[in-house]
Amino acid sequence: MEQQPVLEMRGIHKQFPGVKALSNVDFRLFSGEVHALMGENGAGKSSLIKVLTGVYSIDQGAVKLSNQPVSLKSPLEAQEAGISTVYQEVNLCTNLTVAENIFIGREPRRFGRILWKQMNRNADKLLKDRMQLNIDVTLPLHAYSVAIQQLIAIARALSISAKVLILDEPTSSLDANEVKQLFSIMQTLKQDGLAILFVTHFLDQVYEISDRITILRNGNLVGEYMAKDLPKLELVSQMIGKDLTQLEKLPSKSASEQFEGNEIIAEAKQAARKGAIEPFDLKLRKGEVIGLAGLLGSGRTETARLFFGADALDQGTVRMSKANQHIQSPRKAIEHGVAFCSENRKTEGILDELTVRENIIVALQSTRGWYKPLSRKKQNEIAEHYIQLLNIKPPHTEQLIKNLSGGNQQKVLLARWLLTQPKLLILDEPTRGIDVGAKTEIQRLVLDLSAKGMSVLFISSELEEVLRVSHRIAVLRDRRKIKEISDQEMTEHSIMKTIAGG
Repeated sequence: MEQQPVLEMRGIHKQFPGVKALSNVDFRLFSGEVHALMGENGAGKSSLIKVLTGVYSIDQGAVKLSNQPVSLKSPLEAQEAGISTVYQEVNLCTNLTVAENIFIGREPRRFGRILWKQMNRNADKLLKDRMQLNIDVTLPLHAYSVAIQQLIAIARALSISAKVLILDEPTSSLDANEVKQLFSIMQTLKQDGLAILFVTHFLDQVYEISDRITILRNGNLVGEYMAKDLPKLELVSQMIGKDLTQLEKLPSKSASEQFEGNEIIAEAKQAARKGAIEPFDLKLRKGEVIGLAGLLGSGRTETARLFFGADALDQGTVRMSKANQHIQSPRKAIEHGVAFCSENRKTEGILDELTVRENIIVALQSTRGWYKPLSRKKQNEIAEHYIQLLNIKPPHTEQLIKNLSGGNQQKVLLARWLLTQPKLLILDEPTRGIDVGAKTEIQRLVLDLSAKGMSVLFISSELEEVLRVSHRIAVLRDRRKIKEISDQEMTEHSIMKTIAGG
């Protein structure tokens, strides 16, 4: 007799104005399993999770939990029913203690007063027993790394007696050791009988931890598979509806020595910021893609922020060479042709209450000044051009950007900066949390822009990606630039050896 699923969704339909997010989708989740939900950006993964957690109502279809029909009207109802979600951006209160974050709204009380010692004991026991985490629960959350915060968010979900745990891109900000720690905890929770829905874009991680895989494409169900029976290449082909080998053909890169005589666009000389990055030199030449490689915390983002003037220098200089202008603020940087796509698209990128059109044109309008407004017709023409160029889905200029998937939000940010025709484009983790197809599109775009003479400073945690697009790589370790490697020496092994101190 086949095991009964703890969660079953049948014939789920969800439509927004002009957009069919989900069409007749089925999904099952079993106790004691990790079930990966896979698909390109815009495939319907987020919509399915939001339907399941009561954020969206269902237009058509049914949901059963423990074989009982349920109609969840809010995330609180979902939580009370035993469905807890941990999102990519940890949605906890960093100013509160670890214990307060775990039990917020459910603090142990007596005569209306919070029993602080009991709450701290309960939090400490939960973290040690379920998460193998031995930390001071009385410290504020901001005292701990993103990885620890992610585990605390999971502990909070477990403290509500969850039957179903949804992990939405939990590894996107973690390094290899932190991922290993998380997976060890997931294995323990699986053995305890918890049903885990796992969303990620890292294919190796899917096969390392998952028992079952469901694939969505364009809001439709492609199929449900046992992970051991689905080869990786077939998974990718099913996700994108294309042959991966065709998709991965990138334009050929120029050799790094071809850039040696090119104009220097920007240059850092003994640039440093205390606690962020030690003094370093770096020249960015016209048309060259410079990759920054290093582990999380090595100083890659801090280096990029100095080139954009987002952080002040303590010593040295960063300047645009031709204009001989020091970059001292983002405003100056933009004036002199620098564009910056931050890794934190939610907090430093998208304007979530504005439309796709408004998000695309905002930087260009800012450079023109508000006394020279772009006509609505021109705005639409620009937005439609970039939607087509970058394959942004859904292709509607008036869609609120917050309703787009993460990958499509990333493409809108790229469109915003490309529109300003920068001399130097800084891309900090431009493909984090986006699918294989969108990643390749962005990599191809980087090389196309390079061929047209744009300089690019490129940061990615995926070393293979840095190698694919870079003409030269600056390797960082412990907030210090260690070495520059040209394309003749560039291999994964040589870079990893440099990062490791070999």
